[in-house]
Amino acid sequence: MQALIQLLVGFIVMLATAALAQFGVSLDHAGEPDREVHRVVDCTPSASLSVRPDAPREC
Repeated sequence: MQALIQLLVGFIVMLATAALAQFGVSLDHAGEPDREVHRVVDCTPSASLSVRPDAPREC
């Protein structure tokens, strides 16, 4: 009897999913979007800039 009930419930859920899919409704849990990684440059070396050897380096 329990198997028959589970079979009927599964069939009803499948019909409901198919009916909702016609309207663009999805019952799937959407995961969090992947984070985007942007690489940035902190300092750009300049060809006209001369650096002293004893100067502190920040880049």
